[in-house]
Amino acid sequence: MRGHSDGLDLAAFLAATPPFNALEEDLRRELMARGRVQSYPAGSYVFRRGDPSLGVLFLVVRGSAAVTLPEEGGREVVVGYRHPGDFFGETVVLTGGPYPGSVRAREELVCFLIPRAELERLIHTVPEFAGFFNRQLLDRMRLLYEEMAAEQSFAAYSRREGRVLSRRVEEIMSRPVVTCRPGDSVAHAAQLMAGHKISAVVVVEGERPVGLVTERDLVARVLVRAGEPGAAYDLKVAEVMTPYVVQVPAGAYLNEVLLQVVRHHVKHVVVMDGGRLTGIVTLANLVRARSTGTFWVAHDIEAQETLEGLIRCSREAESFLDALVAEGASAREICNFMTEIYDRLVRRVIFLCERELEAEGWGPPPVAYCFLQMGSAGRGEQILRTDQDNAIVYEAPEGDEAAAAYFRALGPRIVAGLEACGFARCKGDVMVSNPFWCRPLPSWERTAGEWVSRPEPLHVRLLTIFLDFRPVYGESRLAARLWEAVFRAFERHALEVGHLLSHDEGLLRVPLNAFGGFITEKTGAHRNELDLKRSAMVHVVNCTRVFALKARLTEVSTFARLEGLVAAGLLEADEAEFIAAAYETLLMFRLRENLKKLRQGREPDSYINPFRLSRREQAVLRDALSVVARLQKLTTRHFNVFWLSYLTS
Repeated sequence: MRGHSDGLDLAAFLAATPPFNALEEDLRRELMARGRVQSYPAGSYVFRRGDPSLGVLFLVVRGSAAVTLPEEGGREVVVGYRHPGDFFGETVVLTGGPYPGSVRAREELVCFLIPRAELERLIHTVPEFAGFFNRQLLDRMRLLYEEMAAEQSFAAYSRREGRVLSRRVEEIMSRPVVTCRPGDSVAHAAQLMAGHKISAVVVVEGERPVGLVTERDLVARVLVRAGEPGAAYDLKVAEVMTPYVVQVPAGAYLNEVLLQVVRHHVKHVVVMDGGRLTGIVTLANLVRARSTGTFWVAHDIEAQETLEGLIRCSREAESFLDALVAEGASAREICNFMTEIYDRLVRRVIFLCERELEAEGWGPPPVAYCFLQMGSAGRGEQILRTDQDNAIVYEAPEGDEAAAAYFRALGPRIVAGLEACGFARCKGDVMVSNPFWCRPLPSWERTAGEWVSRPEPLHVRLLTIFLDFRPVYGESRLAARLWEAVFRAFERHALEVGHLLSHDEGLLRVPLNAFGGFITEKTGAHRNELDLKRSAMVHVVNCTRVFALKARLTEVSTFARLEGLVAAGLLEADEAEFIAAAYETLLMFRLRENLKKLRQGREPDSYINPFRLSRREQAVLRDALSVVARLQKLTTRHFNVFWLSYLTS
């Protein structure tokens, strides 16, 4: 240690000062050896606004300091003070930017200076320490993530076009909006379309949109309903209009508009500004904005009448992914878009399979049923098409042979159709072609209860797949009933175990060593690599899942679960925001590496070589991994042994 330190017992000071009092004594000794004590005379500056980062965190040990900002005319104004036990420079030491303000010693000031490398080591290896710098870490993670996107980190892995999705909706929307009233005649609406050469008229009451009349409405509802062409024009708009309108605010970005188009299967979205109708965006507007046809993919899927047509659409979905990546869309946005595309593919495959069975004499489905996606597809995190994980629950008593026979015929056809569309068969046979995963509701309820009551390794493995189930096709009420059975089983058996788990021996460690370095495989095909999915992402999924079970959440997306846990009071908003940012970062790294491997003709997986990343990318990856370790600690403190058995799969 250098600098003035007469009479200073630094060890005792650190032992009494948060967050250093959370460190083991040997860690504090190492910290003292690597930091230094520095004194500053009264009135002197520690640093001035705009100075480059000194790469240290300042801990006030003795004296006090004033934090100042300049006013007009150059005069400095004090915006805060720092006293013994307080920090300053914490944001800059983590981000590496220039100092946003100045710090001046009010009296003789003594500080303990902690080097950035040492601060990061403690943040990445001691979750309690990281919690103290929660907001600074989150800001740094986001800043680095945004910088990587700004530098077009994905550009080497995708066919880059001009950025479009980051534009505002006002840039492409049509205005003024052509409108009519619910009581107007259909003839009037048709004349408006013809006169303005448009495909839809917005129906309004006052300034409020209440529906749409489209060319399709005129064909499908007017001509079919009316026996004579003249009589058709006597109909009122209210009788034929589509009685809902998808809306976006005037400040929305095109990525938000596109997601609404895909999600709601519409070709028109109205733009609202403070409750006032200000514009309309059509699918044609979006296509013209991109100069490509990739935005037609979702609508094209619905028009397919053959499996061959769906196979073509599934290939076009890859160009859709390329477009999103080229646009610099976030990992979360890409998950949302691709989930909508894949769900639509799955639903159309099932519809065609049903129709095929009906043509063969099976008739329509004999009972109500629900097709469930599970695993990453269930969570809406299947960016690249991977193995199938799916199930069917149908409404029939156990032993109903007629219903069972129908679904035994339907299941293999669905699996084969999905395989043809690029969704590989599950190596573990977790698919609806396997009668084990295609059952009546009473059988599912009994089986889920058995898995929960006896958390042996096989049951735990099956539950970690099953408990991410999401209804995609059919009667979603059956999925809701199944969730109720699951929640009842967990609540009934969880109460039987009372003592708490005080450490995380049951959880695998994230791949960071005691010095914040990456732990990678030492030999084999993945030497010097780490598995992002199995060593990090799976822990976020497992921990949020067990929290969600306790909160009775049926949302299975990791991001939606985090939001639900905040609403349920099980997680603080800042904590959930931190975890979500870390998980999105891990998703981004995994997507980027897999796109790179695909371009090179290699099989995508979850491995990454952290030593080939830039220093900035290594920093954001370390931050994300440290958040995972912190979530594990938080989870083991919160749950008893019974619940934690569902984390070790």
